[in-house]
Amino acid sequence: MESLQIHIAVSDALYLRNPESTELGRKIVGVSIELIDELGFEGFTFKKLGQRIGSNESSIYRYFESKHALLVYLISWYWSWVEYKLVFATTNVIDARLKLRSSIEIITQKITEDTSISFVNEVLLNKIIIAESSKAYHTKDIDKENAKGFYKTYKRVVQRISDFVLEVNPTYEFPHMLISTVIEGAHHQRYFSQHLPSLTDVTDGKNDIVRFYTDMVFKALGED
Repeated sequence: MESLQIHIAVSDALYLRNPESTELGRKIVGVSIELIDELGFEGFTFKKLGQRIGSNESSIYRYFESKHALLVYLISWYWSWVEYKLVFATTNVIDARLKLRSSIEIITQKITEDTSISFVNEVLLNKIIIAESSKAYHTKDIDKENAKGFYKTYKRVVQRISDFVLEVNPTYEFPHMLISTVIEGAHHQRYFSQHLPSLTDVTDGKNDIVRFYTDMVFKALGED
């Protein structure tokens, strides 16, 4: 029996041609993830991507107008995938604390590959999100891009979990600040644990990052 294949929706404002619509487009996305992870975003170019996939550089430009646009697409795809996992984990769950706890785990846990999506390696994509995603929105055009909806999937994830925060404690003043801090902080701690371990208290084999942020959130809500 074949495994169910999940489709992750990404806004059509983020590409010139939907890369999921063709084999070449899916290859562009999948191999670009591998290449950005290998070279870093600065070292990544469409010319190198074209050489890796055996296609003309011009064919990549039919899908994305620039490597920045491709990075924004990858970020949006990632947060759409996270949103799908949040919906799957919390739908029909009544207990607000359980929904919040499950959500914190999803946004702070170590990523494993999702076999229901064949052309994206979520493990490598998560590494790119941790190491490179700030380069997408720390730009002079951030306000224009935000107005076009480039980052709405990330904002939807924060909003969804912020709603759970308010279900647990309706008087809490800073739900969005709390959740965006958890997401970005967990990424930093994951990166530090791999490269600058003296900045963390992470122990190999233990789920310390999930435990830390779960404890932090519930204490902030007066639930310790």
